[in-house]
Amino acid sequence: MSATESKQRGTPAPEGPGGQRERLTEGLRLYGADYQEVGRRFASWLGLHTTDAEALIQILFGEERGAPLSPARLSERIQLSSGATTALLNRLEKAGHVVRTREQTDRRIVTLRGSARIQELTDDFFRPLGERMERMLARYSAEQLQQFEGFLNDLHTTMNEHLAELDESGNP
Repeated sequence: MSATESKQRGTPAPEGPGGQRERLTEGLRLYGADYQEVGRRFASWLGLHTTDAEALIQILFGEERGAPLSPARLSERIQLSSGATTALLNRLEKAGHVVRTREQTDRRIVTLRGSARIQELTDDFFRPLGERMERMLARYSAEQLQQFEGFLNDLHTTMNEHLAELDESGNP
């Protein structure tokens, strides 16, 4: 975000490295808010509660990455109790969005998969955003993208270190 764009959003844009870090932090905050809004609209578009839509996104993301989730892993990701996760999965399964399968040699392990129909709907909803993102990212050089990737990895590590410290200290 440029200093001009930052000022247009009502955020002070001091000069120098400190101001640049402030603008970057504000940009990340805005991205987080935008990401949540896209998720909220996805939920609304499907007629789901936002928690159900977030669970669905997590299930589909796990599949896409070749690491489908179990109900226990989903519960950790969306911060719900096992009972609440079971109720959520029952709703998603009844709506035809999720299928529970037993793919492991240990038949007690359940794997969560998105239905073919929900994958089509998800693609329909997110494809325009994906195309916009591709066009935006194409404006940057491979070296810049590598720097962005490094930055995001560092950010992820920093956030997870902080969360681990909160867990250790007993903070919520």
